Amino acid sequence: MNQFKLFLDLTRLKRPIGYMLLFWPCSWGLTLAYDFSNDLKLYIFYLLLFFLGSVLMRSAGCIINDIVDREFDKKVSRTKNRPIASGKISVRLGLIYAMILCFCALLVLINFNYLTIVLAFCSMPLAFTYPLMKRFTYWPQLYLGITFNYGLILGWTSIENSINLIPIILYFGAIFWTLGYDTIYGYQDITDDEIIGVKSTSIKFKDNPKKFLIICYSITIIFYLILGQLMNINNLFYLGSILMIIHLFFYQIKNFNLSNTSQCLKIFKSNNLFGLIVLFSIILGKMNI
Repeated sequence: MNQFKLFLDLTRLKRPIGYMLLFWPCSWGLTLAYDFSNDLKLYIFYLLLFFLGSVLMRSAGCIINDIVDREFDKKVSRTKNRPIASGKISVRLGLIYAMILCFCALLVLINFNYLTIVLAFCSMPLAFTYPLMKRFTYWPQLYLGITFNYGLILGWTSIENSINLIPIILYFGAIFWTLGYDTIYGYQDITDDEIIGVKSTSIKFKDNPKKFLIICYSITIIFYLILGQLMNINNLFYLGSILMIIHLFFYQIKNFNLSNTSQCLKIFKSNNLFGLIVLFSIILGKMNI
């Protein structure tokens, strides 16, 4: 039981926000492509597969992150008690866990078409090199945005078996969404990060973070509206943009306080609701009314 608890801590399975933020873009891409005049069984089946894949890959990613960052984690108050940083789980055992999780994710992946499988394998270098980015650039959150929202493309190709401009537009918007929310998340550790010398957009824009967040979230909204124009779907889709603006600007940015770490975490977690808003907006926008 003790090892099981350590495994849960290692994979962050008790913190669903991580795998939900990976899952939402997958669901957006899938929903954009799916023809709801067809049987919903395939849609629900693929939705479940993407959810399971998100849980497995996020868990594996957490392990790789903790192995790569174990020396940094020891010096940060929030992360010093993580299983690998504290020595409760060895690096060797962590790698074994990661390999098992990746194999399970492969079993999920083979249910999709060939193009989706190939594109998913192309994303693996992104997923496993992300932890290194904070050593070299102040933009690791941008790299995370590219990586975390890649599932949007996979959701689209799982149905269309091809790529066009539609998912790319929303993908770019989602990258800036991640860039914003992960910058907020980074303010939890900014003091320790500056001491140990790692880089982030939280540090780069600490003098005027709200301006940076406004730019990121504005770009997200713009790409979302462009998507609506390209798809020529009904006006219920644009109701989502109103809810998105309220959530991003009047909740997240208005309540953001970089010195209040608990508030930063609360705002970060609220992006789970944002993901749901976008999903329902796409569904409503595709309804025949």
